[in-house]
Amino acid sequence: MKKYFILSFLLALAVGLSAPLVYSQTTSVKGTCTDLDGKPIAGAQVEWQATETGHSYSIKTNGKGEYFSLGIAPGKYNIRLMKDGKQIWNLKGVTIGLEEFTQDFDLKKEQAAAAKGQGLSPEEAKAAAEQQAKSAKEQGTVKALNEKLTEAKTASDAGDFDKAISILNEANAMDSTRDLIWFQLANDYYASAAKQTDPDEKKKRYETATTDFQKAIDLRKGSEQEQKEPDNNKKLAAYYNNLAQAYSKANKIDDSVNTYSQAAQLDPTGAAMYYFNQGAVLTNAGRADDAIAAFDKTLAADPTKALAYYWKGINLIGKATLDKDNKMTPPPGTAEAFQKYLDLDPNGPMAQTAKDMLASIGAPIETGFGTKKKPVKK
Repeated sequence: MKKYFILSFLLALAVGLSAPLVYSQTTSVKGTCTDLDGKPIAGAQVEWQATETGHSYSIKTNGKGEYFSLGIAPGKYNIRLMKDGKQIWNLKGVTIGLEEFTQDFDLKKEQAAAAKGQGLSPEEAKAAAEQQAKSAKEQGTVKALNEKLTEAKTASDAGDFDKAISILNEANAMDSTRDLIWFQLANDYYASAAKQTDPDEKKKRYETATTDFQKAIDLRKGSEQEQKEPDNNKKLAAYYNNLAQAYSKANKIDDSVNTYSQAAQLDPTGAAMYYFNQGAVLTNAGRADDAIAAFDKTLAADPTKALAYYWKGINLIGKATLDKDNKMTPPPGTAEAFQKYLDLDPNGPMAQTAKDMLASIGAPIETGFGTKKKPVKK
């Protein structure tokens, strides 16, 4: 009896120890995911959920739309293809064994099969057919809009802005929710304004340009899909830049200044350009102090932007005072600004003017051969 008990105990122990080996047997799964155009679906999630245990695995696709995972237990699974938190396809009751299992997601083929109702419930077949029709309609719309954009660009490049405007208005009649159409329409109104001889018509076109640029901005900001684009902020900043230019032409200087600041905040890599444009608008508006501040921001973003030093110097020298002997006293930093411009771009388009400005205030001109003192002009 005693020996039998020990043997039974050891047998039970052996079974207990060997059981996990059975359940730890795993296999690998892999596949490729492509969209309706046959392009890879990158950054998607392929979710495998065991129907018996409820255990789930989530596998991310790479840039080629491929996924791969080791260590999935054999069994029956429901599989979902997810993108941006939304299900775009699913399969039910897929059985995998111990051998490597491949499950591709070819949405073009899946949709074709769905249209025929293969392997789907009536509800799923209906939903798939609706999705396919929606996708086909979208592709047709995009194709037609791209043709309008190309046609409008041809007209615009030829200087026929009114024709371009007419074409883009036709595009908006087809679909008025595309920010790029509004952006190009605004650009053509802006470009056409300069050709107008009637001051009222010129003003009207600049104001229309500001309205259409703002429409483009609102549409892009309101699109969840475009907000997720890696370069969304850079594109928005470009929209704001052109809106600011249109505001300046419409004599809305404060709106222009504020809009350039928004562009710089959205795209710090382009901040030097946006602040420089802001400084140019303020210079033309005769607001020297604000212009100097804008050029300082330009140089903080890009210390090598030579023209920012030049225009800062121009605004500074505009604040110079004359004593009773008509001797000019410029504000501090004036000579340094012109000299810095010459250091960075000694043969630049403003080089001679910068030298003349230095001479007018009696400042030395530093060159690679030493310091040369220009005589003060009387």
